[in-house]
Amino acid sequence: MADDDPFADIPGIEEDLARAEEVLSVRVERRTYDKPVTIVEGFDEDSTDLGDVATKLKKQVGAGGTVSDGAVEIQGDHADRVPDLLEEMGFTVE
Repeated sequence: MADDDPFADIPGIEEDLARAEEVLSVRVERRTYDKPVTIVEGFDEDSTDLGDVATKLKKQVGAGGTVSDGAVEIQGDHADRVPDLLEEMGFTVE
């Protein structure tokens, strides 16, 4: 009975656990023409689909963005909303 894992049949539990262990940072950078860009860094690219995370964030904040060098970049200053959205997705934000 001790060998039985009660969570073995739950789909996606490994992904949720991996997300909870990642500690992300959110910062705003000024780019060309003094345009703000919100950058989210600290993803484990092996266990996280950055394209999926970027798509969800872009839809939630209503802005464009991209995935670049293991980071998600969202157009505009969204440093106040993005940490809450990431925590809803199961990530830890510092």
